[in-house]
Amino acid sequence: MEDTGRRVGVEVRRPTPHGAPALLDTIVGVIAEVHASAGDVDAVGLGVPGLVDRGGRLAVGPNLPGITDVEFRDELHARLNHPVAVDNDATCATWAEVQIGAAKGATEAFLVTLGTGIGGGLVCGGVLQRGANGFAGEPGHMVVDPKGPPCPCGRRGCWERFASGSGLARLAREAAEAGRGHRLVKLAGGDVDDVRGEHVTRAAMEGDPEAIAVFRDFGWWAALGIANLVNVLDPQIAVVGGGLVEAGEIVMAPIRAAFAELVLAGEHRPAVPVVPAALGEDAGAIGAALIAFERA
Repeated sequence: MEDTGRRVGVEVRRPTPHGAPALLDTIVGVIAEVHASAGDVDAVGLGVPGLVDRGGRLAVGPNLPGITDVEFRDELHARLNHPVAVDNDATCATWAEVQIGAAKGATEAFLVTLGTGIGGGLVCGGVLQRGANGFAGEPGHMVVDPKGPPCPCGRRGCWERFASGSGLARLAREAAEAGRGHRLVKLAGGDVDDVRGEHVTRAAMEGDPEAIAVFRDFGWWAALGIANLVNVLDPQIAVVGGGLVEAGEIVMAPIRAAFAELVLAGEHRPAVPVVPAALGEDAGAIGAALIAFERA
């Protein structure tokens, strides 16, 4: 990172391998490449999807099958001999958005990331909240429909089954199966089972009314979870991040419209802006670096 974590100086990408040993080896290799390109490394910050405790251990990652009870902080510190901070990836992204991004200056805010799943992070009283064990900020596994589709976490009807990238794809396939997604099926090569979120986005950008209707459904489900969080936390601002937000107002407009109807006493409370994240896919890395520098 450069400028005290305000922008990315060197970027290295690698596919996520299977299994904890291979994952740790890959992380160490990436850090070595950054070190070779950028020079001295003062501290290492790592954002991991899943339940990360206060000791830097990943207890479980619902979207990292087979990876549980990994002592990321201790393992990396032993290999690197640098200060290491490990946190949930969405928690890291939240801190970046509050420090230098879309929620800059807010003392009461939350972020939800709409990607493969749904992550999140909370800031209350200007302090990043981690909970008693470090597990705070997992809104994607709020159950919003007990009879809904199965979730990788083992339950049914979690919010992320409806309002994540995979949720968008599922809603699109359901629409296509009901005869309401002709353009989606065509973009998918003619097979309903191959319809994905990117097909919905492309069709909606073309102005296809059936794809736009899918986004209205998706926006309602996304807004339901956001409204629930606002009802509980009473923030100044709600930030929406993750890969889906790159589609802009196609995603954000239906979320805002549904949120206005779903939030408790919306006409009697100060407005809570629902805004897109400002730092994009770099937010997690920037937040991890900020947290590492603060702890170091």
